[in-house]
Amino acid sequence: MAFDLDHSGLKTKQRKIREEFPEDLGLRVHRSLSWLGRAEAVEGDDDAQFIFLWIAFNAAYAKEDAFDEYASSERATFTDFFAKLVSLDDERLIYDAIWMKFSGPIRSLMSNKYIFNAFWHHHNGKPGFDDWELRFVKSSRAFAHAIQAQDSAQVLGKLFERLYVLRNQLVHGGATWNSSANREQVRDGAAILAFLMPIFIDIIMDHPEQNWGQPYYPVVEG
Repeated sequence: MAFDLDHSGLKTKQRKIREEFPEDLGLRVHRSLSWLGRAEAVEGDDDAQFIFLWIAFNAAYAKEDAFDEYASSERATFTDFFAKLVSLDDERLIYDAIWMKFSGPIRSLMSNKYIFNAFWHHHNGKPGFDDWELRFVKSSRAFAHAIQAQDSAQVLGKLFERLYVLRNQLVHGGATWNSSANREQVRDGAAILAFLMPIFIDIIMDHPEQNWGQPYYPVVEG
């Protein structure tokens, strides 16, 4: 039975197969779907939709060591998660999103210095980032190499590094709601997340045998 790739369709699917889920996976999917549903409810408000979709993303991928100061970098965590999703994406929906549906917006986001972390470190006077432009060029070359190799996991990893900076700008009060100053990247970021998150959740539900990790904040009784 086919299910629509939106909150309603995925929730229906989840209810039918959730008995097959390990407890940790059931919690992860339940939480991610709840935030996906909230994001759909605010369609038209790009800032709110982006934030809610990012929470859905966090619920889907964050593991028990996500906030451990000795854990691997966020970049490595992203890449591992995306590599697993891409390898399990039999319908190549992620591939189609990157190279067909959102090719232009992704390239635009990757060429935007205002969502490049080193730019802001330099702008705020943090030592060691006078070479931010060189870092930006190097990052752009690495992205171009990933595109040339058609490496979907690496492309997603590099894209989400930029979206993470955008997430920080919004969540930490570094942007004005509905501001024209960052409208294009917020709009494109929200659209990309809105398309990809249902795919991510669907793949996770289709593969309960995989180790998706233990959520950092499990339900604790008492």
